[in-house]
Amino acid sequence: MAFNYDKYLRTDKMPTLWCWGCGDGVILKSIIRAIDAMGWDMDDVCLVSGIGCSGRMSSYVNCNTVHTTHGRAIAYATGIKLANPKKHVIVVSGDGDTLAIGGNHTIHGCRRNIDINHILVNNFIYGLTNSQTSPTTPQGFWTVTAQWGNIDPNFDAAKLAIAAGASFVGRQSIINPAQLEKLFVEGFKHEGYSFFDVFSNCHINLGRKNKMGEAVQAVKWVDSRTVSKSKFEGLSEEERKGLYPLGVLHKDESRIEYCKAYSMVQEAAATKGKINFEEIVK
Repeated sequence: MAFNYDKYLRTDKMPTLWCWGCGDGVILKSIIRAIDAMGWDMDDVCLVSGIGCSGRMSSYVNCNTVHTTHGRAIAYATGIKLANPKKHVIVVSGDGDTLAIGGNHTIHGCRRNIDINHILVNNFIYGLTNSQTSPTTPQGFWTVTAQWGNIDPNFDAAKLAIAAGASFVGRQSIINPAQLEKLFVEGFKHEGYSFFDVFSNCHINLGRKNKMGEAVQAVKWVDSRTVSKSKFEGLSEEERKGLYPLGVLHKDESRIEYCKAYSMVQEAAATKGKINFEEIVK
């Protein structure tokens, strides 16, 4: 039986404004299928997005949505989650939105371990605003802000999230939507900050301008940069260069979720009592 996407979408907003062949559509469908697998009521879901191509995501999903200012999606989502701890909060943002102007909010969301599902649409460029260098743009690539080639080293977003304290970190690409959906489901089940580094293609503002060909060639390039986590672990340091592992990269269920810790503050304030920090610091 065909999956019914229409009940999860604002069909009056279709078709999307994304370029033909863009991976954002694959990510949108994987998010919807993961929500369906979780059995979540859409009235209990809030999807927050920032500015960029991925920012359009909040326009298309038929749930509570907030389209925020550039780089501030995690800040908005933190407030939404603290005010509504029982709701399911999903953030979708791009590599510039997440790691450049929004980098500060990302690391503190990870540090707090608040129960937000943060999906990074990582297409290695500022796609919406015409090809500026992002924190994940590979070295040597042409951009409008690096017209002789990008000299900046790039972030491994998953390693950054782990180091900052996210208690669930995974990576997938748009190549295998079934595996992407599976990763989302596992992260959605996790209580704490879930960070998903999703490799996608921008065949217009990255691909064409670096003479990589059209969408199919750009997708093949994305595929060439990834291997399964198990295969990656069997490679030498030299063989790992330029490759990124896919799968669940980090999971820690021992840390307290931030809303639960904050509820202790609320209770202590209401009763003029004390916080049991043994429950928080483990």
